[in-house]
Amino acid sequence: MLVNEILPDYVLIENVRGFIKSTNPYRKELLSVLKKNGYHYSEGIVKAEEYGVPQSRHRYVLIASKFQEISLPNALYGPKGRFPYNTVRDAIESYPPLRSGQDFVKIPNHRSRKLSPLNLERIRIISKNGGSRNLLPKRLQLKCHSTYEGHSDVYGRMNWDKPSPTLTCKCNSLSNGRFGHPEQNRGISLREAAKLQTFPDNYIFYGGSTVIAKHIGNAVPVLLAEKIGRVFVAQKY
Repeated sequence: MLVNEILPDYVLIENVRGFIKSTNPYRKELLSVLKKNGYHYSEGIVKAEEYGVPQSRHRYVLIASKFQEISLPNALYGPKGRFPYNTVRDAIESYPPLRSGQDFVKIPNHRSRKLSPLNLERIRIISKNGGSRNLLPKRLQLKCHSTYEGHSDVYGRMNWDKPSPTLTCKCNSLSNGRFGHPEQNRGISLREAAKLQTFPDNYIFYGGSTVIAKHIGNAVPVLLAEKIGRVFVAQKY
């Protein structure tokens, strides 16, 4: 384990929620190494939307310090007197409209994935602002959906006034989650996905759409990383 080898001043680990399970051998090893080397640490399930990210994204986070007690940053957004959540509308409403498959060249990465004629027909029927595939007539439903009720977000639209669902490495694909634009007949663009992950507009991604979507979906939201980083900076200075 790298912590054993280099003994850094600070440690940050982010992983899926299930990492926190007491039966997880990797977590057990991690905590053992931290304790053996005298680190102070704090861990928990962090909800990105509670830190200003316009996305519902729940992840295991651990931070550790060699110097003094350390705590995960306080959540500031949500109910009970906190700031209201940032929403899909706050993040992406200002971007120019796109058609399916269009690339708006004046804004880097603002391009949408081209939909098949069948998927175009589906998205036109799904109601705007949060609609789901349950509105589709039988002729447009996938056979697997007739006997399976799970993954209900597939072919769904985002809701303007809520945080987006968790983005994945296929976050620009209509058929892989609730990644439909709230009102335009397309999936969200790569630029919109990046904004929901709180990347600034001047951060440009290079490569094919599949690679870029993977980079965006797998990233720690920039704003959340900043909030955590400020904990380290406050200790150091």
